[in-house]
Formats: sequence, structure tokens, C-alpha cells
Amino acid sequence: MNFARICLARNVKKEKIKNYIFLHIILIIFSFCSVFSKLAGQSEFLSFEFCIFYGISIAILGIYAIFWQQILKRFSLTVAFINKAITIVWGILWGAMFFKEQITTNMIIGAVIVFVGVSLVVMSDE
Repeated sequence: MNFARICLARNVKKEKIKNYIFLHIILIIFSFCSVFSKLAGQSEFLSFEFCIFYGISIAILGIYAIFWQQILKRFSLTVAFINKAITIVWGILWGAMFFKEQITTNMIIGAVIVFVGVSLVVMSDE
């Protein structure tokens, strides 16, 4: 009987890890919305580039909205929403990678605070 409980506990833990990976993949996809929104903002209003970048941004939001519903089936709203704060960290990375923005000390401190907050909520959920 103990063996069955151990196997069940392992399966539950594996499933939980898969769910968190799925959540964060969706949040990475969502974070690209800001990249395409910024690209659209740098283009002339209603130009071809503006329409393409803005359209991609809207498509990302649509994909995100569909998958967000799947996330809410697997997590409580509190846990799912607090994990969404990690998109701030992705935004900093995308800004540096795609727009050559400088990462400041304040940005790093803010990202660490977000990461610690997300970690605390995740650990308290367990």
C-alpha cells in the first residue's frame, strides 16, 4: 500500500511540474505581446508594418486568452495570476535583446522582488 501511495505522490508531483511548465510557456508567449506592441508603436500609424505588428500582438492575446482558460482549470486564480507577474522579467529581457535597452539596477531589484514573490506564492500553494 505504501508503494502505491509513493507512486501516486510522484505522479501528482510530475503532473504539477508539467502544469507549471505549461503555465510559464503561456506566459512567455504572452510577454511577446509587449514586443510586438512596441514594434507597432515605433511604426507610422496604419502603415503596413504597424498593421502587421499590431495584428500579431492581437493574435498573441487571442492565443493567450484561450490557453489562460486551460490554466485556470489547473490552478487557482490566485496562483495563476501571481505567476503572471513573471512577465515583467521577460519584458526586461526582451527589451534588452530586441531594443538594446539597458538593464538598470532598479530593474534587477524589481525582477528579484517579483521572482521572490512568485516563489513564495508557489511554495505556499504546496
